[in-house]
Amino acid sequence: MTSSFVSAATLDEALSAMADGARAIAGGTDLVVGARQGKAPLPESIVAIHRLDELRQLGVANGVLRLGALATHAEIAADPVVMERLTALADASSIVGSHATRAQGTIGGNLMNASPAMETGGPLMVLGATVTLRSEAGERQIPVSELMTGPGTTAAEAGELLTAVEVALPAEGIGSAYVRLEYRRQMEIAVVGATAAARLSDGAVDWAEVAITALAPTIRLVPAAAESLLGTDGGAAAVGAAAQAAAQAAEPISDVRASADYRRAMAEVVTRRALTVAVSRARGESVPVPASTAVFGGAA
Repeated sequence: MTSSFVSAATLDEALSAMADGARAIAGGTDLVVGARQGKAPLPESIVAIHRLDELRQLGVANGVLRLGALATHAEIAADPVVMERLTALADASSIVGSHATRAQGTIGGNLMNASPAMETGGPLMVLGATVTLRSEAGERQIPVSELMTGPGTTAAEAGELLTAVEVALPAEGIGSAYVRLEYRRQMEIAVVGATAAARLSDGAVDWAEVAITALAPTIRLVPAAAESLLGTDGGAAAVGAAAQAAAQAAEPISDVRASADYRRAMAEVVTRRALTVAVSRARGESVPVPASTAVFGGAA
């Protein structure tokens, strides 16, 4: 049961409370759901950071998109730069939870919750994003690929608050996509998910990244899948080989939503579809956001 609650008016006030052991909350969407379902009790001490407007930034400077920790999924999904240049992130942000969840849930909370099934983690990893962690002692930046250390755990130290996410805008010729297997359109999390990004030069793939979601203790990059695409035309055979490599890297579990065997079988299917969309977008072809709806709805 929560015995201490502070609504911080300044970042310094929030960091001070966290130094004393408080847990930061903003939208609180995951926290409340977890408590209601009995998965985790509410923290003993909470500091609310929703009033900190300095953490609501969403804009581009010097070719880098900066997302304050309080940027919501709805804001990110609607941003024209994200829609045009960071399409995998648009795919993911546009299908987080429900309309209400997207309106309240924040990118900082999503990342620090560290679910292996979170939507935004794979796109941010593939796109090379970094996060800023700040405490009373100072601040540091680490790649998103190094942030999550296990289900619900991160590399953040006690007293550190995630204040921002930064993503360099991809060069021309890069296409990206996030695709998840979903049973319904709202209030869903990934049963299996995959993110892919690829760059074409003279008709051949000369750069690629692939990440898998809900298939291991953390979202993870799969270098073998990306490497198998290099030098190819990004066609069906090359995409199939990369998807097989991604499936081989999976370490799925069985739970109430799917068995390990089913997840392993679907890993190749979902990754293949994410790769196909990423390559299509790299070629300048239009695939609607979110890609999951496009490919499982029969459009790709």
